[in-house]
Amino acid sequence: MNAALRRVAVAVMVMVVALLANATYVQVITADSLRADPRNSRVLLDEYSRQRGQISAGDQVLAISEASDDRYKFVRRYPSDPEAFAPATGIYSLQYGSSGLERAEDPVLNGSDNRLFGRRFFDLVSGRDPRGGNVVTTLNPAMQQVAYEQLTAKGYSGSVVAIEPSTGKILTMVSTPSFDPGTLSSHDLPAVAKQWDDLNSDPSQPMLNRAVNQTYEPGSTFKVVVTAAALAKGVKPDKQVTADPVKTYEGVPLENYARERCGPGPTVTLLEAFAKSCNTAFADLGIEVGASALTSQAADFGIGSNAPSIPIQVADSRVGSIDGDSAIAQSSIGQLNVSLTPLQNAIIAATVANGGIRMQPHLVAQLQGPDLSTLSTIAPQTVQQAMEPDVAATLTDMMIEAEKYAGGANAIPGVQIASKTGTAEHGSDPRNTPPNTWYIAFAPAANPTIAVAVIVEDGGNSGLSATGASVSAPIGRAVIKAGLQGR
Repeated sequence: MNAALRRVAVAVMVMVVALLANATYVQVITADSLRADPRNSRVLLDEYSRQRGQISAGDQVLAISEASDDRYKFVRRYPSDPEAFAPATGIYSLQYGSSGLERAEDPVLNGSDNRLFGRRFFDLVSGRDPRGGNVVTTLNPAMQQVAYEQLTAKGYSGSVVAIEPSTGKILTMVSTPSFDPGTLSSHDLPAVAKQWDDLNSDPSQPMLNRAVNQTYEPGSTFKVVVTAAALAKGVKPDKQVTADPVKTYEGVPLENYARERCGPGPTVTLLEAFAKSCNTAFADLGIEVGASALTSQAADFGIGSNAPSIPIQVADSRVGSIDGDSAIAQSSIGQLNVSLTPLQNAIIAATVANGGIRMQPHLVAQLQGPDLSTLSTIAPQTVQQAMEPDVAATLTDMMIEAEKYAGGANAIPGVQIASKTGTAEHGSDPRNTPPNTWYIAFAPAANPTIAVAVIVEDGGNSGLSATGASVSAPIGRAVIKAGLQGR
């Protein structure tokens, strides 16, 4: 072979190797990113040629795919109170992808999950149109609807989360204001683009899932954590604590709500200070317990990094840096750097209700095949013993007393509620900004089946005088009543 032929042969071999390398790169290394690229119309056509599975809660269908009259064979619909359930379902959009359970459980819903391989193969052989599997949520439709109605009827921005203490099932997950995910699933792309722009430019942030993706200062609801840490160190409910209306810590003043004394004398019992939510008493108590014990107890409740997927991703709650008596004092009343999601505050209430055992919260009860056969059932999962049973029992008694001071005595005839309210300052000018109001509770106190957390931003319509007892507590009780007695 002469030199010219050798050069041609080498050049051909190089080109063949380059072609093989490129094919390998495209088909193996970049396959997933190319498939996920929203500009890949072949993937969209393939995905929309299959009937996507349902999302349901009880007997209510929350999301379903129906036949369309365009080249995308199916369109996603949200037939049951879409705005109430949007924080759970999320969106499924041609242009803007997916969120919520639509994203978290996408492999089951679109039929690509490995557990559906046999079904896909059978459909291929038999010539049947392929279908996705179904997602059954843990949501209680009556509680979800009542929570949504309670918030929206008053025009509140906020969230309600309810949990079954013994299992971790999420019974309610509401965020307001909300939106209709069906307006983003349409195949009318210009209309969808306008709706997307309108939602994203809305200052009230209707697409923000406040239940799991927004954190807030917990205010006095954090006193549950402080009290748990104190009780674990041997402090008793009859311990005498300060009744002073104002105290100063490292030059920083801290005062009770409306600068009120906690009692007629110089001291009151811890039980009374908890029930009346006296800030100075808990500032002193937090300093006595110490930053290390407070941080440790908070972590036992689940506050910290690595928030669990439910399977929707959850923002991290935190205590933040606690350095010095002033920082401990502020943190002990749920201010400074302490911030929790409504889900995390519901977990705190549920953990006390469950005798100190923290359960893994979860939003999905069951995954099903297209024929309703069971793929998997989510079993309750214990995370840890966050406090001893006797500490949880004492804390329950104290929360029962706090409910009386929050105006909840006999709010639901025959049902005893244990609770803690919170009124949290926030913003760049907290003195002149209406506070966020909280209510965490569980019932029936003797055998809890529901734990709830309610947050109302900026005090709802009550201005600077808003409190957790007046604004958030009635919502929480209505949701508990719906869960125990129906609508």
